Amino acid sequence: MTGAPAFDIASLHAFYAGGGTAHTIIDRVFARLAEVNDPGIFLHLADREALLAEADALGAFDAEAKPLWGIPLAVKDNIDVAGMPTTAACPDYSYLPTVDATVVRLLKEAGALVIGKTNLDQFATGLVGVRSPYPIPRNAIDANLVPGGSSSGSAVATAQGIVSFALGTDTAGSGRVPAGLNNIVGLKPSVGALSTMGVIPACRTLDCVSIFALTVDDAWRVFGTVARYDVADAYSKDIPAAGYGLLPPVLTIGTPAKADRQFFGDAAMEASYENALELLATLGHRLVEVPFEDFYKVANLLYEGAWVAERYVAVKAFFDANETSFHPVTRKIYGAARTLSAADAFNGLYALQALKKTVQPIIDSVDLLCVPTAPSHYTLADFAAEPIRENSRLGTYTNFVNLLDMCGIAVPTGKRTDGLPASVTLLALSGRDSLTAALAREIHQAAGVSLGATGWPLPAAPPKPTTNAQSEMIDLVVVGAHLSGMQLNVQLRDLDAVFSRAAQTSDAYRLYALAGQVPAKPGMIRVEPGKGGRIDVEVWRLTPAAFGQFVAAIPSPLGIGSITLSDGAVVKGFLVEPAAITAATDITDYGGWRNYVAAQAEQRARSAG
Repeated sequence: MTGAPAFDIASLHAFYAGGGTAHTIIDRVFARLAEVNDPGIFLHLADREALLAEADALGAFDAEAKPLWGIPLAVKDNIDVAGMPTTAACPDYSYLPTVDATVVRLLKEAGALVIGKTNLDQFATGLVGVRSPYPIPRNAIDANLVPGGSSSGSAVATAQGIVSFALGTDTAGSGRVPAGLNNIVGLKPSVGALSTMGVIPACRTLDCVSIFALTVDDAWRVFGTVARYDVADAYSKDIPAAGYGLLPPVLTIGTPAKADRQFFGDAAMEASYENALELLATLGHRLVEVPFEDFYKVANLLYEGAWVAERYVAVKAFFDANETSFHPVTRKIYGAARTLSAADAFNGLYALQALKKTVQPIIDSVDLLCVPTAPSHYTLADFAAEPIRENSRLGTYTNFVNLLDMCGIAVPTGKRTDGLPASVTLLALSGRDSLTAALAREIHQAAGVSLGATGWPLPAAPPKPTTNAQSEMIDLVVVGAHLSGMQLNVQLRDLDAVFSRAAQTSDAYRLYALAGQVPAKPGMIRVEPGKGGRIDVEVWRLTPAAFGQFVAAIPSPLGIGSITLSDGAVVKGFLVEPAAITAATDITDYGGWRNYVAAQAEQRARSAG
């Protein structure tokens, strides 16, 4: 359609602000569907007339009231959309939900329009995108390649410019691998940041709802819309969608040591990764090679014992009664779980805990990690010849991430020497979503790639805080009632403080529950290194004026001192006067105030029961 805008959110909202209508964009969606002519992308499409009625119900264009007004999206078909069948790519499993998944409800409330439900590796088990009884979505860049999975349809729909963004899920890499193979952005949030209510579980303890988008700004806008604590979700966490755009001028970025890198003979992918590292160095960041063998060991655990059993448990009743309804590969994986025992599951958990102890100092030594999104592109013929091996290889740099409770984002970095898309993934500890996204934005802009398979140019970046403005802001460590979601956090927000990151102190601090404080507060005190524990904290950023105003209001016995974090950074933050701990309770072993509060609430609930 001549004159239609690109489908990134900024372009669509500019179109609407200039008098364009959502009817025009809906027409363009269906026209683009016909142009692409790929029957494997969608398993169910919204009724066109119903979509037009939804658009009319939005009222006049208002991006303030509805930040996703008129933005078309697709939803992976293991996430419920009321009135659309959910199949998880298993026709016999199909049901018709009457209630939206929490993330879908939030997106609709923000003005987004659900175009349809997308294809996937059955029950979200696979990284190739071809384990489906339906037609297979074609890779948007080269139809001879696998599209990547399990969120194949969502990635291809976004890359082809049919929708502005799409929801996927990510347990082992399903929100990152297909993004990298289709030249788009794939944001995998911290586990628990987005509610999984209304999502068919794969591994419930690890599952994330992920976001595919044409730009990092779009992915972050969607994240900010749906990152909400959900009391109905037992695995939900309060992860603030704050701090995006505030990037330190120099980051320490860990990269797999050269001897540990795995590309399985794909020289073009290896060269593209080296080019991406050179780009990061050019942007002024410090690169540090780190040993990676133990990360691969963590990755290997995902398809052993505990987590294979968890996949089986998610659909056990249906599987046991309808085994022949499953794709042959999926059936083999789930069926193998029947032979596992509780001992096998515990052995897996023990192995993971031991490996966490090994890799945690590596993770703590850097601000974030930069890895290839996938080690290679594989053709459909490659996969037909080696279906298990190639699927496993696609997860080389993704399978360990959720097991280690990390967040991540896949971002295009240009083209390989053969013209295929190149991509890296940035990884950081849970809660540092804004840091990975801000750096991904910087990489995407520097790479200057076009959007997906559309040929649309990357939009010019909106202004971000200047270096001077960033350097003038002061970091503040908070440890108790000022943590995000706690009673006094509003005092920081009232001063326009910006969440920077979750962190831990060095082992030179002890934490106490203070007596007689309303609301309840902890106090942290410095001790000799090794005599304390690592305490969970948050770092917030304030202007000098706001920092002064905040400090002036701190009541005794609390005060501000210099706190050493586990990464060696020294930041101003809350400490307590030594005299205050004589009547206090030592809660250092809880690892942080949030853990202590949760334990106390659980104890009260048990007592009441």
